[in-house]
Amino acid sequence: MARAPVDRTRPPASGTVRPFAFPSVRSDALASGLALRVARLPRLPVVASALVIPAAEAGLEESSAGHAVLTGEALEGGTRARSGSELAEALEGIGASLHVSVGWDATTVSLSCLADRWEDAFALLAEVVFRPAFPEEEVARVREQQLARLRQRAMDPGSLASDRAAELIHAPRIPYARSTFGSIASVARFDGAAAERLAGERYRPRRGGLVVVGDVDPDRVSDVADRVLAGWEGGAPEGRDFEVAPRFREATVHVIDRPDAVQSEIRIGHTGAAMRDPAYHPLMVANAILGGTFTSRLNRNLRERHGFTYGVRSSFAFRRSPGPFSASTAVATEVTAPAVREIMAELSAMADHGPTEDEVEGARDYLAGVFPLRLETTGQVAARIAELIVYDLPDDYHARFRERIRSVSRTEAAEAARRHIRPHEATVIVVGAAAAVAGPLEELGIGPLTIHSAEPPEPPEPAESRSGEG
Repeated sequence: MARAPVDRTRPPASGTVRPFAFPSVRSDALASGLALRVARLPRLPVVASALVIPAAEAGLEESSAGHAVLTGEALEGGTRARSGSELAEALEGIGASLHVSVGWDATTVSLSCLADRWEDAFALLAEVVFRPAFPEEEVARVREQQLARLRQRAMDPGSLASDRAAELIHAPRIPYARSTFGSIASVARFDGAAAERLAGERYRPRRGGLVVVGDVDPDRVSDVADRVLAGWEGGAPEGRDFEVAPRFREATVHVIDRPDAVQSEIRIGHTGAAMRDPAYHPLMVANAILGGTFTSRLNRNLRERHGFTYGVRSSFAFRRSPGPFSASTAVATEVTAPAVREIMAELSAMADHGPTEDEVEGARDYLAGVFPLRLETTGQVAARIAELIVYDLPDDYHARFRERIRSVSRTEAAEAARRHIRPHEATVIVVGAAAAVAGPLEELGIGPLTIHSAEPPEPPEPAESRSGEG
């Protein structure tokens, strides 16, 4: 029997969204003031823990940029009781793995082990955090690695575009105007004393939390954590939240000159929205339609219709304070200006007219459908629960995520796009050959165009001597 022909001009319809329940989370507080969140998942004998500490890059001065990241990396170099190799052997001996991640809003020390070894593994985690040694050879190693990484980023067009976009989107001296990696000057200052000072000041329980997910008894977790963490007290200095302001109040174009480049890295963005913004869920839907999925408007335009690029994306960096919104891609030099024109046109269309009903329905189904796929392991669940602590979110935030996404209307998505996608304020950054791209970009009439050297910028002038910037 012959099959009916397939219409390949239309994507297949979404299937039925399958039911999914986010694990129940028990909330408590430890004697230290540390928030405790426990989710019991007995289906596998694996436990994931995440100790969330309010030590992050957003709380540091520019002179110490990158030090939170470096301190986190140096934690695995050993404790006052064990060398780095002895610590690794102790973890391996009980089948545990430990990982430290540092971002703008928190340091998270993650631990994974079998359920029957959790108490031993947690004691090692506590030793790493409360009794770090920061041996000078380990500190020197992570410092030199970071310096090498910074030099490599300055030569890599994509990294250079992202770093300069952060600088040009945000007003000077706002933490988001720099990279979490720090600068050559600030990283070169990092030593064992700097690590000890940061850990002593900021590795504190208040405003932090402990997340444990797996085949565990919540009461037992609470008892063990109180015993192991006995004597840990205090809070990190305030300053995680700050006012975000743009560097420029109107649209501008900036070319970072790489004379021999045969393609251009494009970043277009402006200040965005915080994690706790009431429009978070409508924005998720609107951005999925604009540039957050492979079938987005931007990808269909630049990749499929014009053949400018292999892929283009847009995203909101949701943080405690409003992170940036940006669209990014790489194109050949000769189509740089047309690609910028099309991106700006799509931003304007979304801001001015919003999405269609069909687009909203498809985006809602997609976001609701992939949500469970990102929660298949205890580690993934623990990371999501940790977000509740980092961003001060309600305990049912993830449990109600799909419900909230599926309730987003076209009107709500359109209003969120109108407020938070602002092409008239966009900063356009192009890393490429200025001689070839500057003229065509200027002809687009987006805004004033400035050509910059690809060399690292000089530190910003004192506030009282700056003029002409928002």
